[in-house]
Formats: sequence, structure tokens, C-alpha cells
Amino acid sequence: MTEIWILGIYITDRLKKVSDVQDILTKFGCTIRTRLGLHTVKDDVCARSGLIVLELTGSMEEFVKLENELMKVDGLQVKKMVFAAS
Repeated sequence: MTEIWILGIYITDRLKKVSDVQDILTKFGCTIRTRLGLHTVKDDVCARSGLIVLELTGSMEEFVKLENELMKVDGLQVKKMVFAAS
């Protein structure tokens, strides 16, 4: 049985953490199948917080390394979902 891993990353301050997060995502680029970034825009002002959703591909060891590196960055909340797929 195969697992589908989804990581959710909530960034409390996109302006301060963007380079840290982007460096990690670039490092694990071959592990990321799908990346979706969401943030709120109101009255021509972008929210400082944001959400990134990642669908992962590859080995579980790489998934765990990516998750652990993201969790080391202050100002991030990292959550995962793991689905059993047939």
C-alpha cells in the first residue's frame, strides 16, 4: 500500500520568513510534486501570513527530512496528513 503525504505550512510573517522557507523548498524540490500557496489580499494589501500546501513524492526519509527542516524555522506551523492509497 502506498502513502500520500501532504504538508501544510502556515507562515506567520511571509515577509520575514520567505527566504528561509524558499531555500528549504528549493533544497527539496525533487520531493515536491505539487505546491499551492495561499494568502489573503484585502483592499490592495497582502496579508503578512500565508499558507503553503505541499504534496510530496519520493521516499519517506526525504519527507521526514523536509518536515524536520521546516519545523526548525521560527514562525512556521507545520502539519502533515498521511493517506493510505491503494
